Amino acid sequence: MRIGLDIMGGDFAPKATVLGAIEAQKSLSSEERIVLFGDKDQALPFIEEAGLSQDAFDFVHTTEVIGMGDHAAKSVIQKPNSSISLGFQYLKEGKIDSFGSAGNTGAMLVGAVLSVKPVPGVLRPAVATNVPKLKSGFGIMLDVGANADCKPEVLAQFGLLGSLYAEHVYHIQNPRVGLMNLGEEEEKGNVLTQATFPLLKQSEINFIGNIEGRDLFNDKADVIVCDGFTGNVMLKLAETFYILTLKKGFKDEFFDRFNYEQYGGSPILGVNAPVLIGHGISSPEAIKNMVLLSRTMVETKFVDKIREAFK
Repeated sequence: MRIGLDIMGGDFAPKATVLGAIEAQKSLSSEERIVLFGDKDQALPFIEEAGLSQDAFDFVHTTEVIGMGDHAAKSVIQKPNSSISLGFQYLKEGKIDSFGSAGNTGAMLVGAVLSVKPVPGVLRPAVATNVPKLKSGFGIMLDVGANADCKPEVLAQFGLLGSLYAEHVYHIQNPRVGLMNLGEEEEKGNVLTQATFPLLKQSEINFIGNIEGRDLFNDKADVIVCDGFTGNVMLKLAETFYILTLKKGFKDEFFDRFNYEQYGGSPILGVNAPVLIGHGISSPEAIKNMVLLSRTMVETKFVDKIREAFK
């Protein structure tokens, strides 16, 4: 197994990304290799300082970087020697089994769609994230930013993608899927949710109906379906809860699980290879967990499960 990692992406790169790779490497077997995409000269001092040989990793030296402020679509094409562009080239050619980056989110989305492409039958890939539950564990919410505007059939597919992810990657049996809405009744909502409800109801997933914002952190649903605009707003609000608890000096196990570092990255569901997007402020711990989640997605052959479901 070869896990690709962009070491130039993120606010604290390359130090945080390289240190995260070093920590992740400790949990990998001898047959599992991390392939680092980025400036090798900048990475080596951190590896040597940790007492490791550069042979601990495979390197793909790059001379360009796609910055956080760069135009997503243009930069992927205009910077072919960037760490993100070369990462996707290797992923497309099968030289790596997965690819992750805490860099430009738009470039990661564009790169995934242009290189490995969506699984046949998937209308729009979605970005998923973990949502802590009050009692224990977490749920899966999608989409959280890739698709601000959606059609009903796209939201219905998100329900299937999220259900497959919860079942095969996190081993949640028969995951309960809820549609985020402003009321529980079937007729509630806007045009989009009203049209999506019957599609989810007729599907083969375990659809439990509409859920409300108050259900985001309870145990009502394992998978929460929404458009990317709604999902991103809820995600940013949830992240703020954790920041506020730190500022107020409030310590609680539930709010500790809002820490993005625990989950590492958000997968792009519906493309032909595992692709993960890390938070821009990713720490070494977050990078480590993104690498380990990449490994899990490869081990479980998750993409094959999507292909089978969308035949």
